[in-house]
Amino acid sequence: MKTLFTAEAISKGGRSGTVHSPDGLLKVTLGNPLVPGGARRGPSPELLFAGAYAACFHGALGNAAWKLGVAAPDYTARAVVSLLEEEGGGYRLAVVLHAHLPGVTLETVQRVMELAHQSCPYSKALRGDAAVTLSVDECADTKASS
Repeated sequence: MKTLFTAEAISKGGRSGTVHSPDGLLKVTLGNPLVPGGARRGPSPELLFAGAYAACFHGALGNAAWKLGVAAPDYTARAVVSLLEEEGGGYRLAVVLHAHLPGVTLETVQRVMELAHQSCPYSKALRGDAAVTLSVDECADTKASS
C-alpha cells in the first residue's frame, strides 16, 4: 500500500476544547452540544466528521458515476452523523449518507451510491478496515519518571 499523504490534528480540552494542525491550516474551537450553551462555541467533533465524510463520499460518488457511465454534473453528497450512547456505557457513531444526482433515476443513484460506499475511505474505516496503531507520545511527565 502506498501512502499518498498524511494529515495530523491535535486536540486540547476534549469535546469543549480546541483542535489544530501543526501546519496551522486547521484551528477550531469546538462546541459541545451536550453542555448547555456549548453548541454556540463552534462545531462539534461529529459536525467536523460529517463534513469530512460528505466531502470524501462526494469524491467517491463522482468516481463511481464515471465508472458506471452516469452523467451527473451537479451532484451533492450529505452526511448526517449522530452520536449514540450505548446501553452498557460508551458511545458510537451512526451515519446516514445522502446523494442527489439531478436527472438520474432512483435505481441508478442507488447503484452509484453502493459503488461509492465500497470505495470511499471513510466508509471503509467505519466497516472496520482502518488500520489503527496506538502510540504513546513522550511528554515531560514520562521523561521525569524515567
